[in-house]
Amino acid sequence: MNADNRIIVPLDVPSQEEAIALLDKLPDVSFWKVGLELFVSSGPGILEILKQREKRIFLDLKFHDIPNTVAGACRAAAKYNVDLLTIHSTCGKDALKAAQLALVEGAAAVDKPTPKLIAITLLTSLNSRQLAFELKIPLELPEYALHMALLAKETGLAGAVCSPQEVEQLRRSCGDDFLLVCPGVRPKWADGGDQKRSMTPKAAFKAGADYLVIGRPITASDDPVAAFARICEEIE
Repeated sequence: MNADNRIIVPLDVPSQEEAIALLDKLPDVSFWKVGLELFVSSGPGILEILKQREKRIFLDLKFHDIPNTVAGACRAAAKYNVDLLTIHSTCGKDALKAAQLALVEGAAAVDKPTPKLIAITLLTSLNSRQLAFELKIPLELPEYALHMALLAKETGLAGAVCSPQEVEQLRRSCGDDFLLVCPGVRPKWADGGDQKRSMTPKAAFKAGADYLVIGRPITASDDPVAAFARICEEIE
């Protein structure tokens, strides 16, 4: 795939109207992320708009609940015919297995392709100190991220979301057929924002990422079209 097909741009806006305006500004973007803010504010209507425009969809709702609840959520989400869907690895094996099975069942029931279910290893807004002192997890951050990714792989999920700083290790351990999606990616010329474990787009792809989620360097730019084109050129 070309670099521009491997960049996922978040629709991190509070309304459907603002989302449509962003879509209109960036017609060359083929893969969009719909997260909690937009989905909660506007519902699934934005997914239908993206489908009508023949865009790929990363539905990033980060499910995290007991097995029965995440299974029900995944079964319901299957009807949206999105490409990627997220769940936290910290739900545990039983919930991950239940979610994956329900997603397959839900997609078959509506005769749609099964979305790829990918697991959140650790939010990229968290660093090693927070992992140890706030979450009280006695593992080094790379070891913890690897454990969460392997948990997803063992339970049949398609891949994981991870910081680009962990992607090289996860690629070696999880294999080439395990999908790795990396947020926390920032060009050198962009502000880091609240991302604690970031890397440049070119370096992230070189390390083994399949897709990069790049938001504010593009969407908050004075010229989003030029920013998107610049990132694609730098990757190439």
